[in-house]
Amino acid sequence: MKDTLTAGEARRIALAAQGFGAARDGEIGRRQLTRLVERLGVVQIDSVNVVSRTHYLPAFSRLGAYPRELLEEIAWAKKRPLFEYWAHEASLLPLSSQPLFRWRMEDAHDGVGVWKGVARFLRERRDFVDRVLAEIRDRGPLAASELDMGHKGEGGWWGWSEAKRAVECLFWTGELTTATRRGTFERVYGLPEKVLPRAVLNAPTPDRAEAHRQLYRMAARSMGVATAKDLRDYFRMPVEGAKDRLAELVEAGDLLPVSVKGWREPAYLDPAARRPRRIHAEALLSPFDNLIWFRERTERMFGVRYRIEIYVPAEKRQHGYYVLPFLEGDALTARVDLKADRKAGVLVVQASHAEPWANAETPARLAHELKRMAGWLGLDSVRVEKRGDLSATLADAI
Repeated sequence: MKDTLTAGEARRIALAAQGFGAARDGEIGRRQLTRLVERLGVVQIDSVNVVSRTHYLPAFSRLGAYPRELLEEIAWAKKRPLFEYWAHEASLLPLSSQPLFRWRMEDAHDGVGVWKGVARFLRERRDFVDRVLAEIRDRGPLAASELDMGHKGEGGWWGWSEAKRAVECLFWTGELTTATRRGTFERVYGLPEKVLPRAVLNAPTPDRAEAHRQLYRMAARSMGVATAKDLRDYFRMPVEGAKDRLAELVEAGDLLPVSVKGWREPAYLDPAARRPRRIHAEALLSPFDNLIWFRERTERMFGVRYRIEIYVPAEKRQHGYYVLPFLEGDALTARVDLKADRKAGVLVVQASHAEPWANAETPARLAHELKRMAGWLGLDSVRVEKRGDLSATLADAI
């Protein structure tokens, strides 16, 4: 007989699995940060820097004010436990999971599914691609801007130059990897055999079905409780074969089928998931945080319809340009449109909105978290603009 969870139980299980609820602002070192990424399985990368680039934020939301350069060290220094690849989107991942994505690299090489354009470019421009590879082999890791070859960007493929298209295609097929990132966040490409540890390169490649099973296990552990669609989304797994892989994991006892009250679809529980009675959390969440990046799950779990409005014309935005939801306990109680004015040393709350179930303590708790974030970002103060139904009480709390 299936176990049945209440919506609240499912929400708390998910939050605990994601690393929320523990004490924050203790001393945070390389080990704690690495362990968090291993727990999450993947951290999305994004270049938007209105507040902070998104990959810095999940650790702050869960651990507190850690040194930002510590993430750069474990992601892009010479001896690092992480690597970059296309997982959820462009992502940071534990090095140990590199073999689990080799099937995706093969798909990119062969032009399977979404990778048709990649394979076509590599096939039709093979001589040029080989020249790019030879240049990196001879000169060492290079950014696309350092490859003075091929046509410059002229629309299409995000306006990329031919050299940029070549290195990105080679990155997707695994023939190149990220050697480091420069101050401007520019990716530097290197040969895997020069960048990745020999133990990773020599690790056996699991067959596709086994790699998928392992990725689903990781997703389940990181989410606690999830529907099949949630599990597929975490590492952007293909629909084909998903039903069989999940059935195999259920049969092996690695997933437990459960029902969640209010959820239309059946769910799966990680057998080792914690089931806390309460979650003590106050955290601002990046728009690309693992907890909320799948908007359908966010709405189902928290009752909040959340959309990022970066690409919406300003006059049509409901909540703002770069909006961070506020996690209070086990609920999302508010959302704030933030901007770091680094020149003035101010974290600007351009708009602030409360959810219908926000409570009397929400403004003070949110104010505390905004001040904590400002300090972590090296900003001196917080300023609340008069936009949104929460702005007056939030300004008073600040």
